Amino acid sequence: MNPSHDSHTPPPSPQRRYPLGRIGLVAVVLIVAAFVAGLIPRLRVRQTTIQETRELATPTVTVVSAAPGQAAAAIPLPAEVKAFVEASIYARASGYLKRWLADIGASVTAGQLLAEIDTPELDQDLARARAELARAEAGLALAKTTAARWTELLKTSSVSEQETAEKKADLALKAAAVEAERANVQRLENLKSFARVTAPFDGIITARKTDIGQLITAAGNHELFRLAQTRTLRVFVSVPQSLARTVAPGQSAEVTFPELPGRRFQAKVVRTAGAVDTDSRTLLTELSLDNTHGELLSGSYAQVRFTETHSTAALTLPSNALLFRAEGMQVGVVGADDKVALRSIKLGRDFGKTVEVLEGLSSTERVILNPSDSLTAGAAVHVAVPSQTAATR
Repeated sequence: MNPSHDSHTPPPSPQRRYPLGRIGLVAVVLIVAAFVAGLIPRLRVRQTTIQETRELATPTVTVVSAAPGQAAAAIPLPAEVKAFVEASIYARASGYLKRWLADIGASVTAGQLLAEIDTPELDQDLARARAELARAEAGLALAKTTAARWTELLKTSSVSEQETAEKKADLALKAAAVEAERANVQRLENLKSFARVTAPFDGIITARKTDIGQLITAAGNHELFRLAQTRTLRVFVSVPQSLARTVAPGQSAEVTFPELPGRRFQAKVVRTAGAVDTDSRTLLTELSLDNTHGELLSGSYAQVRFTETHSTAALTLPSNALLFRAEGMQVGVVGADDKVALRSIKLGRDFGKTVEVLEGLSSTERVILNPSDSLTAGAAVHVAVPSQTAATR
């Protein structure tokens, strides 16, 4: 072997190691790509799991918005119908009923004779009083003559001044006695006129409680007739305190009767009591109702609906939105950040499925339906459905 030949052998070419470096680089890239390809789905799954866990941890609630309820003015109120004028007719003269001339249902006019009373004792008293008046007038005439004569005699000093003064005093005494007797006769004549029982005003006889031959006592409380004027009727209604300030004289109202379904009669508010009754917390209101045709009966039950009142209707909520807490009645309100705020409210009337909310809530707020007893302020919730109003539920 030639040593010189071996010493001139060239070194291995670097181009033979270059393909091996490229292969290594490609392998590294593939490994990294595989790692990234496997990591991204796992990260995505992990993120999805975290999001689902958060959503499951946040309770889902259904919300509702308070809606205006039925206006209280539209609620029919019970009322009592009475005659415009009604009077019980009693006797002012004692005696026996001689005859009656009007029965129940009869239309009478003012001054019309209803009955006559036979008054024998009163007739005797009147005759005696007239005789006493005649005697007193005779005595007065004699006293006048005597006083005149004594006055003339006094001028000639034929009688004393004392005697003349006595005669003048006797004249004044006789004159006073005549006036007393005349007043007594007038009183008895007035009582005698009450033997004719007459109607005090136009109306209808609604009751007759006497008959021929019945003993009538002037000092008694026995009612003979009852008279009512029904061309115009008075309607009395007790308005709740919540509506008292919306009712005023001159307003219109509708009156309905259960025996006349579908018919409405127009009435006007005439006056109010001006004060709320402390027992019922209502305002007594009187209305005037025309009854020219006589188709409505006094004493009837009716219902009144005020058509010109403009009261603000209270908001209503479903009953299943309420929370009964130690702090009082509350509701859960969902804010714009989907967090719960507990709101204390003041309730009005209970309609069963819904209740009135007088204070503490607005119509734009979202209230949680069927809230859990563990609901706390500040808790995050998820609203499942769009807000609804109580009226649409």
